[in-house]
Amino acid sequence: MKKKTTIITARLTPSEKAAIQKRAKRAKMTMTDYIIQCALGKEIVQVDGLDKILSELKAQGRNINQLTMLANMGRVSVVQSEDLIAAYSKLCSQLEKIAREVE
Repeated sequence: MKKKTTIITARLTPSEKAAIQKRAKRAKMTMTDYIIQCALGKEIVQVDGLDKILSELKAQGRNINQLTMLANMGRVSVVQSEDLIAAYSKLCSQLEKIAREVE
């Protein structure tokens, strides 16, 4: 990685600086990296709405793990998976919709 030794100074209003900081934070980038990516014309893709979907996906994964453990212990022999399949189908549809919007 090249050492960064040159400084660029820019004058901003407090609201402009806050907006850039907010966008950099949402992109999980430092302000320096965010500004460089924007200035050099590289595409920065931010996908809103994934937090809820990922949270639900984790919850469903925990459910599957618990069911697997119970089945391995012999406590569960029949699992009605219709609700689980429906939840995963809904998540997949939401993820596909987001992917299409990003393209």
